[in-house]
Amino acid sequence: MTDRVTAFFQRLGRAIGRGIGIFAAWLFWPLRAATGWYGERHWLIKGPIIVVLVCLLSLYGYFFWQTQVWTGFNPNFVDAYRWSERTVPPGQELPAAGAAPTAGTPATTAQAPAVAAAARQCQPSAIVEAAADLTDMNVNQNAWISSMVLYKIGLFGIDWDHTPFLDNKASFQRGVNQAVRRTSSELVDTLGRVRGTSGINSNLQDARGNLQFDEYSWYFGLDPFGFKTPTPSYYRTAIQKLKGFNADLSSCNATFDGRADNFVQFIDRIANDLGGTAAILRDRSENHAAGWFDTRADDRFWFAYGQLYGYYAVLSGAGADFSQVIRERNLSQIWNETLSRFRAALRVRPTVVSNGAEDGFIMPSHLAVMGFHTLMVRSNLVEMRAVLER
Repeated sequence: MTDRVTAFFQRLGRAIGRGIGIFAAWLFWPLRAATGWYGERHWLIKGPIIVVLVCLLSLYGYFFWQTQVWTGFNPNFVDAYRWSERTVPPGQELPAAGAAPTAGTPATTAQAPAVAAAARQCQPSAIVEAAADLTDMNVNQNAWISSMVLYKIGLFGIDWDHTPFLDNKASFQRGVNQAVRRTSSELVDTLGRVRGTSGINSNLQDARGNLQFDEYSWYFGLDPFGFKTPTPSYYRTAIQKLKGFNADLSSCNATFDGRADNFVQFIDRIANDLGGTAAILRDRSENHAAGWFDTRADDRFWFAYGQLYGYYAVLSGAGADFSQVIRERNLSQIWNETLSRFRAALRVRPTVVSNGAEDGFIMPSHLAVMGFHTLMVRSNLVEMRAVLER
């Protein structure tokens, strides 16, 4: 009996081995055939083929590196700004750097204008600084993944967003860009103005326009046969324009309208934006719960993560720009709680995103977790809006 069992398993092992061998031969046959064909060609044909293969390997190597290495990613990067130490609202004149002359030692007539001119410097906006630095991280510290040629080619014609591979960073970048876009619109519509008029600041107008370009497109150009501008170049121009507005603020040539009603509108628009993202997360979680096998779950998760990452920086800056409003309306506690909610959400960084059941053990629902944090942040923003509107 034992001999028959042993013989059976031996035959089964040989059959499995033959099956694996046949499958491997079928799988690698095209490579063997190509190698045989290549070996019979002249070097005039071999040379260009080698060049093409080296170029492809280099491009895919660069593409793989850029999708896996997240330069500048740091959920706590706002701590380095030390915005909590600011005591002057944006656009308002800063105290002179040097000590004022004492009563017994007045400045000379020639020195007084120079001292006054040198002392005139105003506070820049922390919101604008955050928006510029977020965009800088997206397109200067990292390659803009969504419009890379190989990203647009996809995996054998399948959009990378529809695969579980190499698309997390692209989704994160688009989430950050969504937060910056919304912020730039609010800066143009309500917060930033030309000093002495109600006109829109041209730097902010240009920044908003450049940030609206389609993040998926490779090149832009009105003339199909003319020169094309790479998509990230528009975002780099937006960085320059945002910094230009802050330079205008610093030189007291622009204003930042930090009234309470503008603050209400600003947080209301952010709350609405986050509400839309929470609805997307909920729909995906409820209707496509396939655990690790939902190939779009990682896109939804990392887009929401990037959006929260961007808004955490922007609202941290808003805490400095609207510090006077926050103090006067006794919002300090809920404001700090809101920022804590952001930090809690940004600590959720799964290695593999799963869209399973909400009570799942092996395959949890990371979308439900991120949706919960997003809704909690939105709830705090809505509560602040209610307090400000009283």
